[in-house]
Amino acid sequence: MPASWARLRVAGDRPSRVVKTVQPAEVKRLATAAPIAPAATMATRGVMAVVDGVLLRGETALPAAKRALAKLEGDNPMNQWITNGGGISEDERCRKLTGQFGFEIKPTQYIQAHTVLKSVVHKYAKEPVLVLGGKRDQVRKVAEGYGFENVYTTLDVMAWNPSIWPFYELSPEEHTSTKKVNFTSIPLRAVFVFHDPRNWALDVQVLCDVIQSGGIIGGPYLPVEQQLESGIDVVFCNPDLLWRSDFERPRLGQGAFREAFLAVYQALTGKRYPCIQYGKPTKATYKFAEKVLVDRLEEISGVRPSVHPEVYMVGDNPESDIAGANGAGWSSVLVRTGVYNPEQGPPTHTPTYIAEDVEEAVEWAIKREVERGR
Repeated sequence: MPASWARLRVAGDRPSRVVKTVQPAEVKRLATAAPIAPAATMATRGVMAVVDGVLLRGETALPAAKRALAKLEGDNPMNQWITNGGGISEDERCRKLTGQFGFEIKPTQYIQAHTVLKSVVHKYAKEPVLVLGGKRDQVRKVAEGYGFENVYTTLDVMAWNPSIWPFYELSPEEHTSTKKVNFTSIPLRAVFVFHDPRNWALDVQVLCDVIQSGGIIGGPYLPVEQQLESGIDVVFCNPDLLWRSDFERPRLGQGAFREAFLAVYQALTGKRYPCIQYGKPTKATYKFAEKVLVDRLEEISGVRPSVHPEVYMVGDNPESDIAGANGAGWSSVLVRTGVYNPEQGPPTHTPTYIAEDVEEAVEWAIKREVERGR
């Protein structure tokens, strides 16, 4: 265990993870306590995150998650939450989670799939960009909050020219959320898929139009090689093929939309368009999360950690949570309350430990740190 900090992080499919900080003196005291599970014993430590399949099932908090949060003291200022979800601002999401779990969760503690885009805003701040996903203009507002200045949506494109996709009619609410612009004079330089698109057909069509015309929707299509060299970045924030809602079977996620777009583009051009991918399990997202964690430690303690911290990832999706944690050198715990189905065989990525639910995962991680500290 590091000389100054031990940390517990919980992750998962959508909203995911938590990070718990345990001071050495506390761990030593735990080692002399009775069996590890009692909530009273854990009340002074812990941190955790929210995840579909780990902490949440749809809009409902899992009972085991509430018990685990109580054991980790969910309002600990070192709690860090990481998720492949998003679509709204970190402020709004944290207000909602605070109400669901009864612990205050601050925006500085919460990393969504698209939060990592804050690190690249400087490259696109003044460029016209298209954002996909979410309802109406919610992700536009998120992007503007990050510092993107010229942000458009596919609903804006529909409002400009409904014939772009004649099989869909905007609702009055959608019309109200649009910018009235002429896209023949707007050279789009990048497309960001912030959150799961609501209208795959419209978004695939517009995305193909942007790439094939070199950024001018409605403009002449470029030769395929020029399309590939046009410099239009297509950025996905969440690679999850599946995620867990309150339906009894996993649902298709942003990763499925990505495959649909790539398949259509390849059918049209014979080429696969190069994309940039963020989100679990990509190294970029895990490095960003770890930097946020270390910065938070320094902010609270006043000292920059000189030792790589011990991090525990608790997740329900082997392809994102466990693969990413293993790649980052974190300890990983796979739970059976979400995407992972043990009846389909062993997980595709081997975790450090398999637990029934997040409560068991937390107890195992704390017990492991206690034993290490003896």
